[in-house]
Amino acid sequence: MLRYISKRLLYMLLSLFLIVTATFFLMRAAPGGPFTSEKQIPPEIEKNLNEFYGLDLPWYHQYFNYLVSIAKWDFGPSFKYKGQTVNDLIEEGFPVSFFLGMEALLLAVSIGVLLGIIAALNHNKWQDYGAMVFAVLGISVPSFIMASILQYFLAIKLGWFPVARWESLQHTVLPALALAATLTAFIARLTRSSMLEVLGNDYIRTAKAKGLSRGQITVKHAIRNALLPVVTYLGPLSAQVLTGSFVIEKIFGIPGLGSHFVTSITNRDYTTIMGVTVFYSILLLLAVLLVDIAYGFIDPRIKLAGGKKGE
Repeated sequence: MLRYISKRLLYMLLSLFLIVTATFFLMRAAPGGPFTSEKQIPPEIEKNLNEFYGLDLPWYHQYFNYLVSIAKWDFGPSFKYKGQTVNDLIEEGFPVSFFLGMEALLLAVSIGVLLGIIAALNHNKWQDYGAMVFAVLGISVPSFIMASILQYFLAIKLGWFPVARWESLQHTVLPALALAATLTAFIARLTRSSMLEVLGNDYIRTAKAKGLSRGQITVKHAIRNALLPVVTYLGPLSAQVLTGSFVIEKIFGIPGLGSHFVTSITNRDYTTIMGVTVFYSILLLLAVLLVDIAYGFIDPRIKLAGGKKGE
């Protein structure tokens, strides 16, 4: 296990280096600059700003300095948020996005897996059709449309929840539901298809022949193996959700990391764009690593070192 984790950490460092490099040069290739705006800045002031932030240095000096800063976990100052660094913005926005993402993820996993299991156990019955209609609607309706629908009916018409803002636990319900809708639909469809495949295996028929009840077969044999594709999907999904949904946070006025990222794009805040991208990449790589480790606990036949089953 330790050898496998060490090997994966080396691959993660290599992947992170490539991501940092690509992000740096893509930002350099983008038209305009961090101080480009509708209001023209005097050349003297722009020159002083470039000198202060080190933007007047050759590209290889800037690239080396950026790699050193990343290694020190220093994403640099924000060009648009005066008196704040990118680290400050991440520390301020990530806890909000993390809480919202965890709430949405728990809703999506619990409801999605439950719907998928119910649909598979009642294949071609009304429960199956009902769950799949819900899944199709969840996938078809974009999150910003779902957010608007929830705001109109549950907040404006019924008055059950606040329309927007981030002030109490009640304010988190609507954005979490809007964020979880599409995820729930995907997980439900994935769980259903995986469950149907598992239920058709020989060992399930053997368990039935031994006289095990439907509940015992489902809990002890079917669900555990059916969850492997779901766990695979949850790796990158968790990193995406926990770092914040750009659209949902904007609609509900949530001061999360996604909101900062959107604002940094519109303001040409290059250091924030690069810092948040690198931060998101780190979370994504860690999530994929945790998924690979979780495989060994869900299905002991999977050997981490060899990556093969049944050995």
